[in-house]
Amino acid sequence: MYKIVQAGHLLETPKPMQPEANNNSGVIESFGNSISHNISGSLSTLLLQIITIILAARIFGFFFRKIGQPAVIGEVAAGIILGPSVVGLFFPSFSHFIFPQNSLGTLQLFSQLGLILFMFVVGMEVNLNSLKNKAGHAIVISHASIIVPYTLGIALSYFLFTEYAPANADFLPFSLFIGIAMSITAFPVLARILKERKMTDTPIGSLALTCAAADDVTAWCILAAVISIAKAGSSMSAVFTIALAIIYVLFMFKIVMPILKKICENYFDRDTLSINMLALIVGVLLVSSFLTELIGIHALFGAFLAGVVMPSTINFRKLLTEKTEHISVVLLLPLFFAFSGLRTQIGLLNSSHAWAVAGIILLVAIAGKFGGSFLAARFVGESRRDSIIIGALINTRGLVELVVLNIGYDLGILTSEVFTMMVIMALITTCMTGPILNFMKAESR
Repeated sequence: MYKIVQAGHLLETPKPMQPEANNNSGVIESFGNSISHNISGSLSTLLLQIITIILAARIFGFFFRKIGQPAVIGEVAAGIILGPSVVGLFFPSFSHFIFPQNSLGTLQLFSQLGLILFMFVVGMEVNLNSLKNKAGHAIVISHASIIVPYTLGIALSYFLFTEYAPANADFLPFSLFIGIAMSITAFPVLARILKERKMTDTPIGSLALTCAAADDVTAWCILAAVISIAKAGSSMSAVFTIALAIIYVLFMFKIVMPILKKICENYFDRDTLSINMLALIVGVLLVSSFLTELIGIHALFGAFLAGVVMPSTINFRKLLTEKTEHISVVLLLPLFFAFSGLRTQIGLLNSSHAWAVAGIILLVAIAGKFGGSFLAARFVGESRRDSIIIGALINTRGLVELVVLNIGYDLGILTSEVFTMMVIMALITTCMTGPILNFMKAESR
């Protein structure tokens, strides 16, 4: 090898003579320039962002669990702190180094992939048989917790539109989006709260889960219609989009769901999930997401629907969740929190008027979701204590609210100010849940 290399030098074109470095400073400077060049590359920037985000998410998630809050709230808070509200405000050079403007597109794409996997898991957690078996009280409560906040949200949008809507915006998509933002319940966060408190198998926990699942299905169907109206540009285009969406939902339930069930019965090993089976499921997820994006109702709805139509065999869904949830929750979802945090600019609320508006949004959100579900629970005969617990749980917005808000922001329906106000509302309403449950538990003693 040595002889070949020596002979190969004779093949080189003669190069002009370079001055010899008389000390180590030239070598050190050259090495420093090389490091600087490497760290500014696209891949290095992305890896540094992921390391920073995951580290912050795990630290904040740990501390929030210690104070009785869901870890997801700590991760959302970590995203906001990494954004312009804290790090960008006090350490602008560091913020620009970690999150340069030209890198945010790549970060957004990775965060969207995380959301697709997350919504797939959310869809699998919806038990359609449970919705059928407990349709009585759950349907009344869940629909009240959609209709009441939606109505109040549209009323609120009338007062927000002139000052806070984007320039040249239409009132209809703006009002419909404010309505859906007020109506969301974070089913996955709610399920985790109940699991941590060992309330999943209690009558009140089971009822709350069923209500939240019905909320999820209803809200995402409404959201799909709202997105189609916002994207279509005309009422007829919106009608075609909604019609295609309905056809697609029927196709998933009537054709894809039975086929997957048959495949699961014939080829699924009770203890393992084969590579071929996993590839098929990932294919269904990606194709479903692609088609709903193509129709015009967002890829996340397709991911959610793909999860809903998965075979209801408990072991199958459990194994599939284990395969997808961990990589989504640990690696990809924190990227979404950070990206949402980069959009959340608390500094925009720089007047007492702006904070008053944020307070009104919070009050309307609580009155609609907590109040609507509380009154509906009382109407169907639940006790005052159980009705308060149901109201607190249904009022949990968490991560799903951020998903909806980011969709509205991407579509140009929500301004940065309204987006920030809504994020604050989502955090506070979710943080309320734990203390209310603790208070009601102490009161029952």
